[in-house]
Amino acid sequence: MTRHGKNCTAGAVYTYHEKKKDTAASGYGTQNVRLSKDAVKDFDCCCLSLQPCKDPVVTPDGYLYEKEAILEYILHQKKEIARQMKAYEKQKNEKKLEMAELSKAAKESKVKNFLDKELSIVSKPLNPFDHKAGDSEPGPSSEDKDKKLPSFWIPSLTPEAKTKVIPKPDKCVYCPMSRKPLKLKDLTPVHFTPVDSSVDRVGLINRQDRYVCAVTRDMLGNSVPCAVLRPSGSVVTLECVEKLIKKDMVDPMNGEKLTDKDIIVLQRGGTGFSGSGVELEAKKSRPVMQA
Repeated sequence: MTRHGKNCTAGAVYTYHEKKKDTAASGYGTQNVRLSKDAVKDFDCCCLSLQPCKDPVVTPDGYLYEKEAILEYILHQKKEIARQMKAYEKQKNEKKLEMAELSKAAKESKVKNFLDKELSIVSKPLNPFDHKAGDSEPGPSSEDKDKKLPSFWIPSLTPEAKTKVIPKPDKCVYCPMSRKPLKLKDLTPVHFTPVDSSVDRVGLINRQDRYVCAVTRDMLGNSVPCAVLRPSGSVVTLECVEKLIKKDMVDPMNGEKLTDKDIIVLQRGGTGFSGSGVELEAKKSRPVMQA
């Protein structure tokens, strides 16, 4: 279709191209953008820094992190928890002092009322001209006093904002990806097997195919399901795990016995194709005008 045909406004049909063009220009409606392969994280990249890992560690759920990045994250979370606990303890102590002051004031008021009653018990001669207890006193009644509205211009009568109640913080540090409890001892060091051991790290990062399976020497990537063996930290393919390692449950790198928990499946990124099972479409919801 020519440029003149796309910009033609004399047609009776509101075309798809015109609708997309008007939606982008108006700022209304939901916009959908499909992510390309360049926007998908590689399997050997850190989930925090999104860069290839220099000293990788993996969580029990299979999320890969740079050791420095995840340690800094855990330290930051612990500092934040300590700050919240300090604020919570301060609020708790202030509440205790407030309750102690209220109880003290209540006791003092009880003592004062008792003394007032004791001092009021005095025998006096009856005087017919004195005011009786049952008669109403002259002046404004208590009902009239209650009907008076407070003056909001007086500082003592202005409403005050209530202090925000700080809940007790959770002392547990959670994984930034799985939101499950995370401890330092749960992190397992990962050792990737490079394609060419003679190439340095900078040259290895510039390559698309960087690592191979430690057993079968198959190329690793986002399209190849991988697993980490906890005793040795080696990365192998899931096909190798199913066909070779699960037969005798022995780590082929150091000969140690394996359990099901020692085989950690790596959480890999997408491949750019919808068949990989990863959501590759980004949506931005904006206001919608409805007739």
